[in-house]
Amino acid sequence: MRLSPLVLLLAAVIGCGSDATPDKPSIDAVHPSNAAKSEPQANPDALPPVTQSGDAEPKAANPTKAVVPVANSIGMHFVPIPAGTFTMGDEYAHKVTLTQSFHLGQHEVTQEQYEKVMGATPSEFKGPQKPVEQVSWDDAVEFCRKLSELPGEKSTGYVYRLPTEAEWEYACRAGTTTEYSFGDSKSELGDYAWYDKNSGKTTHPVGGKKPNAWGLYDMHGNVFEWCHDWYGDYPSGSVTDPTGAASGSYRVARGGSWDLYSGHCRSANRSRSTPDYRLNGLGFRVLRSSIK
Repeated sequence: MRLSPLVLLLAAVIGCGSDATPDKPSIDAVHPSNAAKSEPQANPDALPPVTQSGDAEPKAANPTKAVVPVANSIGMHFVPIPAGTFTMGDEYAHKVTLTQSFHLGQHEVTQEQYEKVMGATPSEFKGPQKPVEQVSWDDAVEFCRKLSELPGEKSTGYVYRLPTEAEWEYACRAGTTTEYSFGDSKSELGDYAWYDKNSGKTTHPVGGKKPNAWGLYDMHGNVFEWCHDWYGDYPSGSVTDPTGAASGSYRVARGGSWDLYSGHCRSANRSRSTPDYRLNGLGFRVLRSSIK
C-alpha cells in the first residue's frame, strides 16, 4: 500500500524544529518501516571548492529577470545564480550572505536524467520527464558523484552536489521576501506549483508551471527536494556561506510536494528526513560549480 507524504505526516511527526509553527508545519517524514536502506558514501559532507575565475563560473544575474540556462553533457539545464545577501526563514529570520555564485538546476532531476547516470529509475510515478522520486539523500549524493565523474563533466572541470539549505532558499526566493517566490497569496500557488489542490495525486513533468523570477521551475511543489545540510537550529545572528549543523540524524528537504497543502510549499518552510528515507514525494535538484 502506498503511503502518501500527508499520511506519513500524521503518523510520524516528531516535532517541527526551528522556523516552524502549528499553522506553518514542516513534514518530518520519518517512517523507519518504509525507509529502505542505502549504502552511505564516503565524506558526503565535503563540499567541492568553487572558484570565482574562468569561463566556467556563472556571472551574477539580474535578480529581477530570468537568465538563459546552460546545458551540461547529458542535457540538464542550469541557471546562473548570483552571489548576494538575503533574509532566510520567517519567525526565525536571519541574514545570510552567499559569497559565491553558482549554477542551479533549472528543473528537478528527471527520471530520464537519473537513468542516464544511475542505470535505472526507482520512481513510482513513471514518466521520463517527471521528477525522479523514491530516492534517498544517499542516492542523490551518489547521483552527483557519478555525474561529476562523467567524461564530459570532468573535461570541463564541473562538479555537482546538492545545494545547501541557504542556497536553496536564496534561489527559491529569487530576490523576494514574501511567503512564496511570487507573493503572499496562496490563491496564486496553482500557477507555480503542483500540490494537493491540483496534482490529481501524482507528480507531473517538470517545467509545467510558471518559473520564479530567476527562471527556476517547481521550486514550490511537485516533489520535495533534498538539500546538503543536516537539519538543525538556525543561527541567532548573521552568517556567511552556512552549510547547516555539523552533525545530526536528519537531512533537510525543501519545497513541498504533490500531496501536501500550500503551507508546505512556502519559500521558508523546512522539512527533514533520515538520509536513507525514500518517498514518492521526495526528489532533488543539483547545483553545479567549477573546480578550475
